[in-house]
Amino acid sequence: MLDARLRPLIDPPLNRMGRMLAATGIGANAMTLAGFAVGLTAAAAIASGAFLAGFLLIALNRLADGLDGAIARATRKTDLGGYLDITLDFFFYGAIPLAFAINDPAGNALAAAALLTSFYANGSAFLAFAIMAERKGLSTGAQGSKSLYYLGGLAEGTETIALFLLMALLPGWFAVLAWSFAVVCFVSAAARVLIGVKALRT
Repeated sequence: MLDARLRPLIDPPLNRMGRMLAATGIGANAMTLAGFAVGLTAAAAIASGAFLAGFLLIALNRLADGLDGAIARATRKTDLGGYLDITLDFFFYGAIPLAFAINDPAGNALAAAALLTSFYANGSAFLAFAIMAERKGLSTGAQGSKSLYYLGGLAEGTETIALFLLMALLPGWFAVLAWSFAVVCFVSAAARVLIGVKALRT
């Protein structure tokens, strides 16, 4: 819901940094892979109870996720880059709730399972529509320049990262936050399905 509103604010500084990094020879795919490694390290930190380290590493992962696209815009966007970006993002989104479940199975596992299921539903609606949109030649620039059709919803990247950061700051509230956001994600998934059905009927 907030992604489109934030793009005009975050894209200009990211693009400047992307051009600087591209000039040094750093590639977009290398940044994607480095960011993913940082994200997995964040999950490992959370699983071991190092929540502040997890908070900082999540923030660094998201910075890298913004910079890989900025580097690609400064050089050349590729299908491989877009594929790696979205795929590793979803791996990361799954790793953080799992890390909280590993840290406290008795208190967090059920809430983490509900959150992951809601991510699965939301991601399925999102990615399946992107495939159909590509076949129909549909496009949108609402979320900035993307490698695939980005169907907006209540729960997008900004909200998810804000959730993860809040969880890392308040780990004792993980279950409450996870259940609450799972409800938001299920509503978002249902809305995306309805939007997708309407778009594909016309």
